[in-house]
Formats: sequence, C-alpha cells, structure tokens
Amino acid sequence: MTRQKTEIRQEQIKQAVLDIIFTEGLKNLSTRNLAKHIGMSEGSIFRHFETKQDIILSIIQDVQDEFIGALRTIANANRDPEVRLNEFLCETVHYLIANKGITMLLFSEASHNNDETLKKNLQVIFSSQKMLISKIFIDGIAAGKWDESINVSNLAMIYMGIPISINIDLVLSSNEFSSENFCSNMMQLLLKILKR
Repeated sequence: MTRQKTEIRQEQIKQAVLDIIFTEGLKNLSTRNLAKHIGMSEGSIFRHFETKQDIILSIIQDVQDEFIGALRTIANANRDPEVRLNEFLCETVHYLIANKGITMLLFSEASHNNDETLKKNLQVIFSSQKMLISKIFIDGIAAGKWDESINVSNLAMIYMGIPISINIDLVLSSNEFSSENFCSNMMQLLLKILKR
C-alpha cells in the first residue's frame, strides 16, 4: 500500500513539474511552487525524490520507457512503412500534447545547468528517435515505395524539428492546437518529400 502511494505521489510530482513548466515557465519551477500545485509540503516532495535532478531524471526515464518504447514498437512492426510513418508521427504528437512541457524541460535543464548526465540522457532520446524514424524511411525505400535518392539522415533531422514545432505551436496557440490536423499536414509533407 505504501509503495503504491509513493508511486502515485511520484507521478503527481512529475506531472506537476511538467504543468508548471508549460503554464508558468521554467523560472517558476521551485519546490515551493511544486508543493503548492500538488498540495503537499516541500519536505514531502523530498521524501519521494532526493533532489530536483532526481525528479528530472525520473521524467527522462519515463520518456525512454513510454515514449521511445512506443516508437520502437511502431518502427519495428511488420506493417507498411507509410502506415508506420503515420503512427510514429501521430504517437509523437499525442505524447507531446499529453506531456506538455516535456521538451522545454529536457532541453532547458540540460543546457541551462550544463548537466552532463541530463545531456547524455537527452542525447539517447534524440538519437533513438532519429534512428527509429530512419528505419521507417529505409524500409520504405527498400520496399520501392519511396525515392531512393533521399538522404535519410537529412530527412530524419528535418523530422526531428517536428516535436519542437509542436511545442512552439502549443505555447502560442492557447490550447487551440489540433493534433489531427497537425498529424495530417506533417504526414502529407513527409510523403511529398518521400514519393518517387
């Protein structure tokens, strides 16, 4: 029972971190503000995580387990590359919408604090996404569906700009962001580039 309560509290703390970053900005991520958001004392937060960095590292682990894990399943599935590309793209969009603030948190913490551990973990996430999307592109080219003259590495790098665009749009659109339109528009654009 205690372990379950701890896990629930840890999830609440991590979600509150993302909510604060998205709605109030990174500068307002303090333990006092975090405690206020989840209705517990600052001391209670540190019963669940020893340091602020431990909270961030736990969020990064969630990204690796949940998000990268889901993308890996899609990329490695035995389905048509175009279907996988669409699923991969839409999974990215839906994950980032459900976890608003995640990209801002990861980039800001790693660069602002010049934290090598965070940078290393962020590099793993970035490299994994790039490798998995490249696999889908390569599979489509090998199947003769897409243009073999495409530079897969360059296209994968272009793709990696999509999550950044999503976060910018989320911040600027005041919650009027349409994930279905975004998925559809980005998919059409990628297919125009890929088609033979």
